[in-house]
Amino acid sequence: MQATAYTYDPDSRSGQVLLDDGTPVPFDAAAFDAGGLRLLRPGQRVRIETEGTGTDLRITLVTLQTL
Repeated sequence: MQATAYTYDPDSRSGQVLLDDGTPVPFDAAAFDAGGLRLLRPGQRVRIETEGTGTDLRITLVTLQTL
C-alpha cells in the first residue's frame, strides 16, 4: 500500500502517514526501523505494510516507494 509521509519525529522515530483518502495513520519506531530508513521528510511517498482493519489498522513497515 502507498501513502504520503505526514509527520516524523527523529527522536522517537515515529510519526504519521496519510493514506490516499487523506486518513492519517500513526506508525511507531518498530515500523520505521523495519523499513531500514534513516530519515523521513513530510511529503515523501512511502510504501507501508499494515495489519488489521478500520480502527485497528496498524502499520508494521514504512519504507520508500520505488518504481
